[in-house]
Amino acid sequence: MLLSASAGTASASAGNTSVFAGNASASVRDTISLDRGWQFHRGDVSDVNMLKNLQANDEVVNLPHDFLIGQDWVAPDASERPDNSDAGSNVRSRLSPRGFKEMGIGWYRYELTPKAEWKGKRILLDFQGIMLVGDVYLNGKRIGGTDYGYLGFDVDVSKLLKFGEVNEIAVKADTRNPNNSRWFTGAGLYRDVNLIVTDKDLYFPRHPLFIRTVNNQEVKIRANIFNQQKKAKAAGTFIPVEVRILDADGHVVAQQKTDVDFNAKWRDREYELPAIKIENAKLWSCDTPYLYTAEVTLYDNEGKVADQIREPFGVRTIEMNPQHGLLVNGKKVLLQGFANHHTLGALGAAAYPRAIEMRLKMMKEFGFNHVRTSHNPYSEDFLRLCDRLGILVVDELYDKWLAQYAGGRVDWESLWQKDIPEWVKRDRNHPSVVLWSLGNELQQYSNLPFNDWGVTAYELQKQLLHRYDDTRLTTVAMHPRYRNLDTDSIPADLAVATEVNSYNYRYMYFPGDMKRYPEKTFYQSEASTAAMGPNFYEMDRDKVLGLAYWGAIDYLGESMGWPVKGWNQGVFDLSLQPKPDAYFVKSMFSDEPTVHIGIIEKAGGNVQWNGINVSAGKLSENWNREEGEKVSLYTYTNGDEVELFLNGKSLGVKKNSDDPKLRARIKWDGIAYAPGTLLAVARKNGKVVARHQIETTGEAVALKMVPDAETWHADGQDLMHVRVYAVDKKGRRVMDLKDKNAFSKLTFTVKGDADIVAVDNGNINSDELHVGKKQLNKTAERALYQGSALVILRAGTQPSKVELTVACENAVSGQKSAASGVQKGNLKTKRIVLVTK
Repeated sequence: MLLSASAGTASASAGNTSVFAGNASASVRDTISLDRGWQFHRGDVSDVNMLKNLQANDEVVNLPHDFLIGQDWVAPDASERPDNSDAGSNVRSRLSPRGFKEMGIGWYRYELTPKAEWKGKRILLDFQGIMLVGDVYLNGKRIGGTDYGYLGFDVDVSKLLKFGEVNEIAVKADTRNPNNSRWFTGAGLYRDVNLIVTDKDLYFPRHPLFIRTVNNQEVKIRANIFNQQKKAKAAGTFIPVEVRILDADGHVVAQQKTDVDFNAKWRDREYELPAIKIENAKLWSCDTPYLYTAEVTLYDNEGKVADQIREPFGVRTIEMNPQHGLLVNGKKVLLQGFANHHTLGALGAAAYPRAIEMRLKMMKEFGFNHVRTSHNPYSEDFLRLCDRLGILVVDELYDKWLAQYAGGRVDWESLWQKDIPEWVKRDRNHPSVVLWSLGNELQQYSNLPFNDWGVTAYELQKQLLHRYDDTRLTTVAMHPRYRNLDTDSIPADLAVATEVNSYNYRYMYFPGDMKRYPEKTFYQSEASTAAMGPNFYEMDRDKVLGLAYWGAIDYLGESMGWPVKGWNQGVFDLSLQPKPDAYFVKSMFSDEPTVHIGIIEKAGGNVQWNGINVSAGKLSENWNREEGEKVSLYTYTNGDEVELFLNGKSLGVKKNSDDPKLRARIKWDGIAYAPGTLLAVARKNGKVVARHQIETTGEAVALKMVPDAETWHADGQDLMHVRVYAVDKKGRRVMDLKDKNAFSKLTFTVKGDADIVAVDNGNINSDELHVGKKQLNKTAERALYQGSALVILRAGTQPSKVELTVACENAVSGQKSAASGVQKGNLKTKRIVLVTK
């Protein structure tokens, strides 16, 4: 998104007609949000002009919006059978890859009345994404669209808008066929839509800046400038361009003004501006993600500001080599990451910045420093947040290089030439991006373009990419990595052709391939959570880039079969509650002293996906069990040893192992259950460094509500995640499977300028919907699951008090427990007041 040089603002009036505030003529560049007040029609129409007539029965929605997430689940028909002809596609039934939601079309309609001050300006409609493919209409005429909805585009409507009257913008979003994605994609206008107003004669076009830093002090900027000023251009005519570098507090730390030579034959030209030096520059890294801002200003013939753009960047160096893997600012950094799809759990594909921020902060707390954007570009807000939080990104463009998985409307060969420039120019200034990935799991398809298993296609894309960014290397994620189906010993031609060798799951071939190809650097682009531990410790971590655990957060789609609605092998559930084995990851990834107990409820099985066992064991922290039951459990730790206590009595001490198959995970068998407290104590160098205990809880007697943030902004888009727990009289969450109150249905009601946009409880088997039939709701229902639920509120635009009420239906008859005298089945209504600012 191009940042505004002034405070251009917009507010939506009643209905879906926008009236703009602020003095647009005083701004050199206005970026105006069109996110609020779209009429949404579910289903197709034969004529775009019919939409207005349907308005009375249609819903008004605010962006971001995913129209698929609120649809009913569609259970497989009895005749549907798994399709194992393509192991990589994981088709258990017709809709299992797409999250058991029926595919379809949605239409959006928006009324825009241009301000008189915009006449004679350059006016753009900017779409950051339409899922899965989309078409844009203005006043009934198609003016643009996208065949690959993960990337944005803009349309110049300067000469198309009708001034002095209402203009109708209509957008068609089509999810295509069920087999056009291997996962739940969401649907609709799932990212921002903006109106951009600039000078018409001298301006910056789309994604105009390329910012590089040299020797951690010099800033080099390449700027794309469009000049069609009408005054004659004699030899020696120049365009004044000013660069100011602002620090994180907005103070100018360097500036210069340059006259760039203008050639009348070149209307659209890229200029290399003179380098500008930052004295004692603060470096960007995972630990200190310091950001500067480059402000670049164009001046017209009369010396007036014509256009201005601001772009954040970081001062840092990256290097990848076979000896050390990744170096950031000359220091070794191991990628400790995860690979997930772009969706956000109960919110579906709707790209709320606050939801993204919550995920990234949570993952960083558990030691993650890296995300691979599987298998498509994420939102621009995601990258901005990674810049700010210090998270390294492997930025990926495609899944398979096939029309089927690239939107499904046109051939993939006609996409990449325009997708690569848009993608790279959009993302290249983000210091968080360290590696470009052009595709995923390609070796299975011999029918890739040029019939050479993808080598030529890769080489062509690489050359085009490096035209727009020569500061980072490229890769593709290979699975399988072998040359043919008869042997797994020799890597495929494409695996060797890439600048970085990226293997999904096949880390065990790193040592042999490192010997064969000593000039190569290796990255485990997907690692299985079922093999967690060995696939981290068995790598030569001094030399590899690192790894990304696949599906570390449970997600919708790619189900192994109904009633499971998606991938459930993560270490965080769909509602972002950490499972016990999340602390296994923390023990591996973090230096923070850690110990955590995980009761083994079910051992890992042998569920195969694409030749990989993905069946991780199921663990819990439930210490309400049958008297005398014997359990096995893990204590996850980065300490030297763990001592286990049951009700104060030591059950022994066990050392952490140096064996890569056992390290950080100590198993205890035959632990006889007794009510009370099970305590794990970790020691390092003989000193206690961490403790974790689980307890037998009483009956659930109350509800507890925990909001996730102290500050909530009344900007129309900010979210508040509120956890609801069923607790006993001591305030402890009740997970007891026999306590029906811990599974009771809740009713949520909100009063004030906010709405309920999603509910969840982490149970990916549930048939309950995450979103109501409408996007914005004042009430919603969701059952507790093992004593937990989540409600997500979206702020309105007026600072106010927001009251959230949670009521619980009676789970059992109102009888008193002989043991405690507590009324069963009556978790009293709970209220909390939240304030938007």
